[in-house]
Amino acid sequence: MTVVGVAADSAEALRQARTLRPDVILVDIGLGDESGFDLARLLAQGEQGGSAEVILISARAETDYAELIAQSPAAGFVVKSELSAQAISRILGHRP
Repeated sequence: MTVVGVAADSAEALRQARTLRPDVILVDIGLGDESGFDLARLLAQGEQGGSAEVILISARAETDYAELIAQSPAAGFVVKSELSAQAISRILGHRP
């Protein structure tokens, strides 16, 4: 996997998603004053992120956000300590 962009806030993430058209977008749930869940919804609207799959990430456990993750349009969730190409591939349904 190749990282093609990094953003510090939602506005920059949306701009980069439109420009770079990545296959996968990792969205940190904790974006300071912003919500990763809101950003995931905007990216999933198609026009903003193209056909990119959105995966939510956080340093906190999935159980801390289980209901919000289930309601989000994201393809899945990975805790940062377990973030890897294999974890992303599993969420996307690819063989590890």
